[in-house]
Amino acid sequence: MNQTVESRQESMKAVVAADYGPPERYAVAEVPVPRPGLGQMRVRIAAASVNPADVRLPGGEFRGVVEAQFPYIPGVDFAGTVTEIGEGVSAYAVGDEVFGTAVPRVLRAMAGTRPSVGTGAMAQYAVVEADTPLIAHRPAGLAAPDAAALATAGQAALATVRAADVRAGERVLVVGATGGVGTAVLPLLAAAGAHVIATATDADAEVVRGLGAKEVIGYQQADYPVGDVDVAINVVLPGDRLAGVAAALRAGGRLVTITFPITTAEMIGRDDVEVRFILDMDGELASMREVGEAGARGELRATIARRYSLEEGPQACADFLREHTLGKRVVVVGM
Repeated sequence: MNQTVESRQESMKAVVAADYGPPERYAVAEVPVPRPGLGQMRVRIAAASVNPADVRLPGGEFRGVVEAQFPYIPGVDFAGTVTEIGEGVSAYAVGDEVFGTAVPRVLRAMAGTRPSVGTGAMAQYAVVEADTPLIAHRPAGLAAPDAAALATAGQAALATVRAADVRAGERVLVVGATGGVGTAVLPLLAAAGAHVIATATDADAEVVRGLGAKEVIGYQQADYPVGDVDVAINVVLPGDRLAGVAAALRAGGRLVTITFPITTAEMIGRDDVEVRFILDMDGELASMREVGEAGARGELRATIARRYSLEEGPQACADFLREHTLGKRVVVVGM
């Protein structure tokens, strides 16, 4: 029998895309409250953060590969409180504070061997899978908005830095240093003793230095150092546009990237550097539990560009797509 502390609610407020189109068409609407099934739990959402999937999937970018299901509720990253658990769930109980990443259910086949999927976090409630390394209890020392901001970004940052195997004194170029993953990567690299060279605008340079960058350079290939970097970390450019980034590496250097398409030696025109592509959907390099612990200790730091209410959720998605973002945009649903 499902365990719950709340009577069934017929409807809830959620950010909704009614059909394919830009985020300017999203609206806040009343939709049915989801109920958990076998191995699932329902979460009352406290905060959600904006990610590319929130605009790319309903925007039609993946049509031909996978079709979005409408009405579509965006929101991959979340923090909240468990309000109901389904059959077979033993690791969580009603009242537990949780956070993590749950991708749209239509992306289940791409979400690893223990898929973390959900009904969309820009809503008062969401249903997520309970048995996945990408959802965990939220430590008391990590605030809900910070946890939502760090879910995908912090997990990707932790996995990327571990895969890069950075050693003290190494010169590390970070391309995309001002985004959600980039701002989480910088303090980790600084703690490892790296000499960090980060791409950023002049307006963001002070913040980036405060996060651990020793040098701040522009975004153009001409701004990159040439041939004297030990590690290059790319978290923003497409994987087939990294020849300029690779040119910054010394022979024997390491190129670590998290973007598609998967980068090959032919794409970068070099066979004397190591290319490491990171997509850690099974949490083998970094679990959400580790993200929470690192966030509570202050090793992972959430950089929040702006907080929005649920009613402002459509605007948060539009701003993400149209404006430069330093860090993460967070929708605060209820605290």
